Amino acid sequence: MPEMRTTLTLDDDLAGLLKRRAREFGIPFKEAVNRTIRAGMGEAAATRPYPAPKTISHSFGFRPGIDLDKLGQLADELEAEAFAEKIHDSARRKRSRSRAQR
Repeated sequence: MPEMRTTLTLDDDLAGLLKRRAREFGIPFKEAVNRTIRAGMGEAAATRPYPAPKTISHSFGFRPGIDLDKLGQLADELEAEAFAEKIHDSARRKRSRSRAQR
């Protein structure tokens, strides 16, 4: 089943409950969210046609102060910056070509 990446805004109290559930079950936050939604939607959504993938955790050695819950947001921001730079470079090249043709 393909996965969809999306931004989801949760109320602080709900996010706290989901984080606690993830810690209690030793599962990633994403899986806690998916399980909770499936449970809320009923039995039909609770069954998967295949087993859930096993997640192996790894310490990446991030410095103190890095909010690991916002790494997806950081990736989105970096992608947007790269896109904006690409557009800016493209516009600059077009201006340079039009000046050279004059």
